[in-house]
Amino acid sequence: MSKEKFSYGGQAVIEGVMMRGQDEIAVALRKGTDEIILDRRHIKSLSNKYPIFKLPLLRGVLALIESLVLGIKVLTYSANQAADQDDEEITSKEMFFTISLAFILAVVLFVVIPTGLAYLLQGNMNYFWQNFIEGILRIAIFLGYIVAISRMNDIQRVFQYHGAEHKVIHAYEARKPLTVENCREYGPLHPRCGTSFLLIVMVLALLLFSFIDTENIWWRFSSRLLLMPIVAGTAYELIKYTGKNSNRGWVKFLITPGLWLQKLTTKEPDDSQLEVAITALKALVSKEEPNYPETYNRGEINV
Repeated sequence: MSKEKFSYGGQAVIEGVMMRGQDEIAVALRKGTDEIILDRRHIKSLSNKYPIFKLPLLRGVLALIESLVLGIKVLTYSANQAADQDDEEITSKEMFFTISLAFILAVVLFVVIPTGLAYLLQGNMNYFWQNFIEGILRIAIFLGYIVAISRMNDIQRVFQYHGAEHKVIHAYEARKPLTVENCREYGPLHPRCGTSFLLIVMVLALLLFSFIDTENIWWRFSSRLLLMPIVAGTAYELIKYTGKNSNRGWVKFLITPGLWLQKLTTKEPDDSQLEVAITALKALVSKEEPNYPETYNRGEINV
């Protein structure tokens, strides 16, 4: 893959943004009102060591696992930077324990509850409609969860940084100089967003599980967990394709629900938040793509 075709991605963290490049990440955080701190780290993917993980489906599963691990690390870093000096730092183990509890909660919310409720409501329905109702319940729980957390003040600020991340990537993909003025012109929604990915996972799970005849409740639970890597891998390939072909008419139709959902998980950022996202992406672009458009000033990075 050439550097020109590499798709930068990112993640909103506490008072900042993480941008991911081909072999590095850059985390920019706002400290106070006037200071931005920048942390750059080299990353290695198992796909570089084991080429089998570059195959379709497998690369999606690996990307999801690596993103989760990386997400834990950068969230721990940002949380410690945001804490007061007198507060005890959060260790990676503590953050991992917290994320593990969150994972268990996610399994309960999105697997155990919808699967169990659909099983109890089966009545005289055949397996298709029982599984279909399960999928609808799962999507409803997911949407309810997004709506609930979007009302939290602290989360809303993270969602502003999420919007800043998207705006800056839009400006980069349009080959514009990475300035606040240019980034401000773009919307906070992006077709390659993780929110859209999760919605695709939910819809694909509904379609796949609807055709699986499982009368035993324990096999129903197990089959959902066992097949989830296939669902996630397929969702990765789909969002990768739609992200590169978002200007096509039928693709626009396909990605519209995900963009609607992003209106809950992204907010309009202020200029100071855009500066943070710009700092993170510039740190990567200045090294990985030195031949950026001549209007791009590599000396604009101020941290």
